[in-house]
Amino acid sequence: MEEFSGDEGSFNSEEASNSVKECIQSIIGEESYRQDTVNQWTAKIVEQALTLLVKQTKSYKYIVSCAVMQKSGAGLHTANSCYWDTVTDGSCTVKWENRTMYCVVSVFAVALTP
Repeated sequence: MEEFSGDEGSFNSEEASNSVKECIQSIIGEESYRQDTVNQWTAKIVEQALTLLVKQTKSYKYIVSCAVMQKSGAGLHTANSCYWDTVTDGSCTVKWENRTMYCVVSVFAVALTP
């Protein structure tokens, strides 16, 4: 899967990644993993990421997914695939961790055609 950035009409994956990292850090930060709080964290991360992406005022539909996993030595494998216009659409995946958990957020941006 290709990621595009830089052109006026294309998805800027670097800008989106930075926004997502800010969300994760502000919501989870140095918290310890707590199973009873994970649903709230993932919902807040997705909502805040969407809000920041929409504020960029670009003509995209956004899809954001978030997974939080406790560090326990188990493996975590994810994959995404899309069939879309590789010139205008794009995606990014942010992998983040602290001492007790991993967080993986994927963002998909599908350009709205006039």
